[in-house]
Amino acid sequence: MKELVVISGKGGTGKTSLVASFAALAKAKVLADCDVDAADLHLVLEPRILHREDFCGGKLARILPDRCTSCGRCQEVCRFDAVVRKAGSTGAEDFFIDPVFCEGCGVCVWNCPEEAISFEEAINGEWFVSETRYGPMVHARLGIAEENSGKLVSLVRNQAKQIADAKNLDLLIVDGSPGIGCPVIASITGADLVLVVTEPTLSGKHDMERVAELTRHFGTKTVVCINKWDLHAEIAREIEGEAKQLGLRVVGNVRYDNAITKAQIMRTSVVEYTGGAVTEDIEALWRRTSYELT
Repeated sequence: MKELVVISGKGGTGKTSLVASFAALAKAKVLADCDVDAADLHLVLEPRILHREDFCGGKLARILPDRCTSCGRCQEVCRFDAVVRKAGSTGAEDFFIDPVFCEGCGVCVWNCPEEAISFEEAINGEWFVSETRYGPMVHARLGIAEENSGKLVSLVRNQAKQIADAKNLDLLIVDGSPGIGCPVIASITGADLVLVVTEPTLSGKHDMERVAELTRHFGTKTVVCINKWDLHAEIAREIEGEAKQLGLRVVGNVRYDNAITKAQIMRTSVVEYTGGAVTEDIEALWRRTSYELT
């Protein structure tokens, strides 16, 4: 099985729109939306959920009032200011742990002399196995302000690989996270090919360089697509030159077309919505990307 991961240095480059078109063009594949902090591939693919499960990526501490003696030791050792003393209160309910600030490190639990702090699994989000009109898809939703997105990304990828093995599908297409942080690293580790989607802006050029440095560090084969290249052809040419210096092949330039937005409104991929020039660009991009996967 081959694995293609589509990422970008920043959000809004059109990464997910291209993945949706790849889903329509590719054969014998499983899809994985690993942009768990802001998942939106499901808006285009309209998945029918077959299985859903809570994601527990960490733990949260909670003071047990019936055991607490208000000694204050938990507040002394907490480095994140998560242990709060109620103003003016006395007795066993003087302290509580703010779940927003709690990092789940467990130091307060280990240091409590009365064993008055529980340490429980925290539900950080939810993950799904679904069926789409393009085939199976694994996706997830991380809770607001929740952490451990890298762990959730790894879970989504592993579930998608299991489905590919069970159904003898020879391609996994991953919609990765933007940026260069933990969820991106979790998305690209062990992938066969990374497609970086950028745009013809100075920030797009800079972000492509950052992502290329990350994939080079992990030794992952990487190619580039310049989306909306015709909005600033001069910078697009600069990006092509910079990619060449970095040893990266530009496998496609996709023009700007408001048909992409219209397709999203219709909850479909642009290659299904229109047979125009932008579809020809994407089809050519897919052919070249497929060739790089072989």
